[in-house]
Amino acid sequence: MIQLVNNYLLQHKSVSIPGLGTIYVERVPAQSDFINRQLLPPAYHFRFDKYFDDPEKEFFTFLATSKNIPEYEAIKLYNEWALNIRNGIDTEHNTLLEGIGALKRNASGDIVFEPFSALKTYDVAVPAERIIRTNARHAMIVGDMETTTMEMTDYLQEVHKEKASWWIYALIIVAVALVAIFFHYFINGSDAPFGNHQTIETK
Repeated sequence: MIQLVNNYLLQHKSVSIPGLGTIYVERVPAQSDFINRQLLPPAYHFRFDKYFDDPEKEFFTFLATSKNIPEYEAIKLYNEWALNIRNGIDTEHNTLLEGIGALKRNASGDIVFEPFSALKTYDVAVPAERIIRTNARHAMIVGDMETTTMEMTDYLQEVHKEKASWWIYALIIVAVALVAIFFHYFINGSDAPFGNHQTIETK
């Protein structure tokens, strides 16, 4: 029975065990390994969900066809097998599902699934070199205007230059102000204050 469960699980990515839950095959997408300059293949692992335990009709059809028996006998046979699995689970002993994982009850009485190692695949990592084209030219949309990457690069460089040159104008203004102050003191002496200091006599 466990071999048929395994076959169905690998073909349909999930199988339900009445009274226990559903075991899924989950796919982890391919990942980039920049350090080793390679692309890792997808990986697969088992996941257990105790809240769904109702087998699909397709599973009983698959079981009946595989054993060459009527479907009602396949349903009875599978429910009896699931009952034996449930009765064999306790806090001290694991119930092994060959090729899938182990079922066990924890201290609070909940069923815990411990999967075996990740599913073995024959995919291998492939070399992946990052190519950076510094002078690549292609069309792009900026707002409602179509332009190219080269034109956009030139525009951004000009904007950066304009923003970076504002302090030059500020230095020129400060220098002119310092020259005016120095000239004022040079003409009127160091004791001459700024502003209008005309003496007004009051009656």
